Amino acid sequence: MSNRKQPNVVVIGGGTGMPVLLRGLKDLPINLTALVTVADDGGSTGRLRSEMAIPAPGDIRNVIAALSDAEPMLLDLFQHRFANGNGLSGHSMGNLLLAAMTSLTGDFYTGIKEICRVLNVKGNIYPISNESMSLHAEMDDGSIVSGESSIPLAHKKIKHVFLEPQPVKPLPNAVKAIEQADLVVISPGSLYTSIMPNLIIPQIDVALRKAKGNVVYVCNVMTQAGETTGYTASDHVRAIHDHIGESCVDSIVVHNEPISETVREIYAEENADPVVYDTDQLLAMNLQIIEGDIIDHSQATLRHDTNKIAALLYSIIDQ
Repeated sequence: MSNRKQPNVVVIGGGTGMPVLLRGLKDLPINLTALVTVADDGGSTGRLRSEMAIPAPGDIRNVIAALSDAEPMLLDLFQHRFANGNGLSGHSMGNLLLAAMTSLTGDFYTGIKEICRVLNVKGNIYPISNESMSLHAEMDDGSIVSGESSIPLAHKKIKHVFLEPQPVKPLPNAVKAIEQADLVVISPGSLYTSIMPNLIIPQIDVALRKAKGNVVYVCNVMTQAGETTGYTASDHVRAIHDHIGESCVDSIVVHNEPISETVREIYAEENADPVVYDTDQLLAMNLQIIEGDIIDHSQATLRHDTNKIAALLYSIIDQ
């Protein structure tokens, strides 16, 4: 298949779920683009954000590692986190490199592009915005909690999330990628703190509602304490609808096999339960439901299986 005819696939997200998806997709005959959140404010990322006034590099770093074809040793170096050292402790090498390249080139996205070239990255990686931004949540009780890392710790029901300072400008390439996509995948991950910061950016929300390609949401397998406690699959989609409008998601990918008792017990300690797939509600929302056994059963914790999920998503393009 020539490059010209390869379908354009865009994956939107952040956190731990996105790299899993990308590892499986990167070797398929597609033109792959990753649109990555820059609202993270924890750990090394948070320190670099405040000290250098740059967008959050952490999620970008993990996506670069997932899509890189560099030597394993080089990737280990890129992902290395310093355990000791005055000022260095807690920083990862990749975050420092992204900060240094931003300083060198004068622009966050240009810095990402240069590191992608050095690490032989497959596909395009775009920060959802080139600006530093902060995530805030209004809770059901009317209180406001600020900071991506603080929101789940409040253990309150989230009403909606928003970004500051406004107006946040999207990276023009990110908007264009959605407009030209044959398939747009909203990755699994923390719904309000990893996924929503991408979707609520002005122009991104409009591009998703008007997308010519199928917009598919890969639903989380487990709920997350402080974010989606008690949420069914339709509650996840409804939260997206409430933030950016009802015509933005066409399909939902759900895991349809029982979760073992051992795994349930591990997650119960974190107040997390399997997401209930309420089929009737999903159908009432005019969603196409795509079911499959999409978790990696060799892992002690629940992770999407990179190859299974990639094969399932690729089959959607074929349709």
